[in-house]
Amino acid sequence: MPNSIIISTGCCIPSEVIPNSHFLNAAFYDADGRRLEKSNPEIIEKLYNITGIQERRYAGSTRTTTDLAYEAAVQALQGIDLESLDYIIVAQNFGDTRTDNIRTDMVPTIASRVKHRLKIKNPYTVAYDIPFGCPGWIQGMIMADYYIRSGDARRALVIGAEILSRVSDPHDVDSMIFADGAGAAVLEASGEGAGILSHITRTDTLDKAWMLRVGKSYRPDRSDKELFIKMDGHDIYKYALKTVPLVVKQALDKAGLTLGDVKKILMHQANAKMDGAILQRLFQLYGVEMIPEDIMPMIIHWTGNSSVATVPTLLDLLVKEQLDGHRISSGDVVVFASVGAGMNINAMAYRLP
Repeated sequence: MPNSIIISTGCCIPSEVIPNSHFLNAAFYDADGRRLEKSNPEIIEKLYNITGIQERRYAGSTRTTTDLAYEAAVQALQGIDLESLDYIIVAQNFGDTRTDNIRTDMVPTIASRVKHRLKIKNPYTVAYDIPFGCPGWIQGMIMADYYIRSGDARRALVIGAEILSRVSDPHDVDSMIFADGAGAAVLEASGEGAGILSHITRTDTLDKAWMLRVGKSYRPDRSDKELFIKMDGHDIYKYALKTVPLVVKQALDKAGLTLGDVKKILMHQANAKMDGAILQRLFQLYGVEMIPEDIMPMIIHWTGNSSVATVPTLLDLLVKEQLDGHRISSGDVVVFASVGAGMNINAMAYRLP
C-alpha cells in the first residue's frame, strides 16, 4: 500500500493590505439591529487583543476565488506534468462571488474552472469541490490520501481557496476577522515510510450545526436578500477548545506517536488567542507544562482568517523557509488541524520524506 507524500506546494496571498484602521469609519450593529455604543477604536482594539489580527489581505476587485486557486495551483505545479494529475480537489465554501454580485457561483465547480485554466486535456483528471468549512483543505488531503492508498490514483492536487471579504457583513464586528487567499499542495504515491501517517475527522451537528452559517446583515435597513457569513464566536471558542485537542491526540495515537515526536503544529489561523488556548489544552492532555515557543507558527496577525487557505498557506511558507524562526527537515513530524462550519474538526499527522 503506497503512502501519500507532499511533493510541492504553492499559495496566493493577495497584495491588498487592509490594516485595522480601515474599519475606523464602519457602522457596527449587534444581532438585534442596534448600533454598537462603543467607539470604533475601542471595538478594533478589543478584536485585536482577542484575535491578534493587525491586518488582513483582500483580493482585488476584479479577482475571483478561481483566480486565487489557479495562482496557488500554478506555483504548486512547477515542474510537474499537468496531464499526470488524477484528481484536482478544491476546498471552498462560497464559489466565485464578485464585488458587484455576491451571489454564490459554483457551476461549474471551482475545480473544473481551475482545470480549464490549466489547459489539462486528460479527461480522467477528475475535478471537484468540497464545501467543508475551514477544515476543507485538510479534508481534501484526507480524501486524496484515500485515493492514493487504494491504488486508484498516483497524484492529486489539493487546493484551498476563499474570498471571505465579499461575504462578510460590513456592519458585523466579525467582518474584521475574515480575509482572502489560496494554498495548494500536490500529493503523490510513494513507497517511502513517510508521508501522511494518520488522520481523524468528526462532524458535530446535533446541537452545533448552525454555529457558523449565513444570514442577513445586522444593519436593519439593509436588504434581507443579501446573505453574509455569521458565527457564534464564543460558542465556537468553547467547542474548539474542548474538541480540537482531543482530535489531534487521536490522530497522534493512531499513528503511534506522542506529542514529543511533533516538530510543528499547523493550526487553522482563526483566532490567535483561541489557537494558543487549544495548544495549551493539547499539552495538558499529555501532562506537559513547557510548550516549545516555536512549535506553532502563526500568520494570522498579517493574513487574517482566510478559511480553507490558512493551513496550506502556512505549509507553503514553512516549506519555502519564509517564516522567521521556523524550519523543518526530513523525518520531522508535522500535525495539521482545523475547525469550522459543520461543525467540522480534523487533524492529520505527516512525516516529511
